[in-house]
Amino acid sequence: MNKPASNLMITFEQDAKLVNNLLEVLTREQSSLVLSDIDAIEAVMEEKSVLLQSISLTANSRYAALAAGGFAPNESGMTTWLKSQTKPTLTESWERFQKSISQAKEMNRLNGVLINKHFNRNQQLLNQLQGSSDNSGVYGKNGQAKSQSGSRSSLIA
Repeated sequence: MNKPASNLMITFEQDAKLVNNLLEVLTREQSSLVLSDIDAIEAVMEEKSVLLQSISLTANSRYAALAAGGFAPNESGMTTWLKSQTKPTLTESWERFQKSISQAKEMNRLNGVLINKHFNRNQQLLNQLQGSSDNSGVYGKNGQAKSQSGSRSSLIA
């Protein structure tokens, strides 16, 4: 049986602040990725890591408070606890927080796409420099893949 919900002190202020900071960091990361600014990307990655650890700690604290109140220590327990509250502002705060989390996840996904594009481009350049490039992207007038074995041998000789 659940303990009285009024005994729980759960707020989302710290969580919301951390997620807003994460959104700012993700925005800077995205700008750095677009500009290919490696130094800025490395600095942002460290900052992002620290923020994610802090967000994890606050979530664990929230789950511990839920468990102490007799609720499931997860999102489902959070929903149940919110339904037991008489303050609609708590539910509104939670919903805003969840939207911010979704926005951060999407932004992180997009940054991952940018990272993947950089990786693929760099891999192609390395392959070309090593003479092991896949020539499937080069086509002749007849639409068939063009072989560059003749030009490669002249570079080696």
